Amino acid sequence: MAVGITVSKEQTRLAREICGDLPVEIRLQDYRDVDETFDYVVSVGMFEHVGQKNYRTYMGAVHRCLSDEGLFLLHTIGNIKTQLTIDPWMDKYIFPNSLIPSMTQIASSVEGLFVIEDWHNFGFYYDATLKAWFDNFNRNWERLKWSYDERFYRMWKYYLLSSAGAFRARDLQVWQIVLSKKGVSGGYRSIR
Repeated sequence: MAVGITVSKEQTRLAREICGDLPVEIRLQDYRDVDETFDYVVSVGMFEHVGQKNYRTYMGAVHRCLSDEGLFLLHTIGNIKTQLTIDPWMDKYIFPNSLIPSMTQIASSVEGLFVIEDWHNFGFYYDATLKAWFDNFNRNWERLKWSYDERFYRMWKYYLLSSAGAFRARDLQVWQIVLSKKGVSGGYRSIR
């Protein structure tokens, strides 16, 4: 049985619909309120949204919920330099109160809690992902425009293309980090 959590009502509804009869429980729940143990914890695209002041709290919550022999996969966008504030435009219109972590910020947040087993960077390829999202969004705008205004259209295009540029310039990365509580006996073997 897998458990998925989110604080978004819309994500909860959609995930329950998509998962259908699969052995997955989708919960509308804050990560800080999870109080059970799992063999695996997977966090995809969430860490950059908890905010820098909550990085250690987040890692503490995962540590509390991960079995002693379990593995934690952290998938996050990463910044090549440490910043303490988000771009004002991004904060206001796209990702309020979020911050893209640096390697230093991630390492500090896991210090004493986890062993970093593997750190895979595939940010170079994310430029193409964002361009594909842009192409799909732009191609389908005629169907979408009844739900959104022209201002949203311009902002979303700007966000997707400027983000693609940041990945192309290698200022932003995409990291998948595998962590364990005590180190994998015999060493972790990366699957790539």
